[in-house]
Amino acid sequence: MGAPVRRGGAGSVTFHVEAAAAPVRLAREIRAKGARASMALKPATPIEPYEDLLPELDMLLIMTVEPGFGGQAFLDIMLPKIRRTRELISKHGLELWLQVDGGVSASTIERCADAGADVFVAGSAVYGANDPAEAVRALRTQADAATAKASWACDH
Repeated sequence: MGAPVRRGGAGSVTFHVEAAAAPVRLAREIRAKGARASMALKPATPIEPYEDLLPELDMLLIMTVEPGFGGQAFLDIMLPKIRRTRELISKHGLELWLQVDGGVSASTIERCADAGADVFVAGSAVYGANDPAEAVRALRTQADAATAKASWACDH
């Protein structure tokens, strides 16, 4: 990976599993350099083949749109995948953050939290708002409330 990731200030490094030839080795290298290792999965990539890899990670990112450009609509068909992923995390007793990215907004964040996500990436919902700081505060409030009452929260 070149120079230590911490030298550049990165506390977390996310890689797409579809682009990683050796995801376990890459996750271990990231952690060895002092950063959190995070693996991203595109919408069509199932989580199940990577179940055994989960202990090597600090965070798992479920893309809820096809990567490439901002402003895409949230894909509701990703909610079952988020649920299955949360179930796998709980099954193995892992302290793994479950992140979602793509179409996260005031109308989708609660559904994502209910399904099992506890880290949220919101781009257009924030930067397209009249008051981005207020948009962040409102989304954070929604996420906190939804995460606290989620059925999986007691397992996390």
